Amino acid sequence: MNQELLEYLFTMISENRKELFLETVEKRTKSIAVVLEDIYQSHNAAAVLRSCDCFGIQDVHIIENRNQWNPHPDIEQGSSKWLSISRYNDQEQNTDHCLNFLKDKGYLIAATTPHTDLSIDDIQTDKPVALVFGTEMQGISEVVKSNSDQLVRIPMYGFTESFNISVAAAISLHSLRSKFIRDERNLLLTEEQQTEVLLSWCMSSINRSDKIVEHYYRSRRAN
Repeated sequence: MNQELLEYLFTMISENRKELFLETVEKRTKSIAVVLEDIYQSHNAAAVLRSCDCFGIQDVHIIENRNQWNPHPDIEQGSSKWLSISRYNDQEQNTDHCLNFLKDKGYLIAATTPHTDLSIDDIQTDKPVALVFGTEMQGISEVVKSNSDQLVRIPMYGFTESFNISVAAAISLHSLRSKFIRDERNLLLTEEQQTEVLLSWCMSSINRSDKIVEHYYRSRRAN
């Protein structure tokens, strides 16, 4: 059913855009997910989204305990429409809610902090990894620390203790994706996952796509 809907939506976008979607989705991954806890600077939020898109990371999980998620549109440059973003902001313990959800999905939780001996290259890649970044000043919360499978750092060689979060995310994603490849782990989406992502991209590209999909299903029921 989803594949048939996708073929229908493909008729409503240009052939060039369709080919771009098909080429890009083959490089997308759900084996790495990004988790952002209480990011409050809009330019940092936007820059992380751009990095996720550039490195083919499809899933981004946003925890909003104290700070509302509000990426700067001029920096984000529309990258959020190509990502699957989940927001956690309606629970008493949003961090617990997010991490438990990811653990139930089989993810290893790896949180970034300068206060550990393990580096990004020490992350295990025998299962999917959710990489957690904390707020700009305080870093990851105690809840994240106590619920993580691994605490990892980015190797640094200067006086400054930590990178800006947007830089840290870019470096970490490059390192982790490269490690998955070195360890010969499969990063690619399944056919079903590709269809789901392509559907979301088409929906983001077509005006009033919700009405179009509603009409599609209504027509099928009538026939």
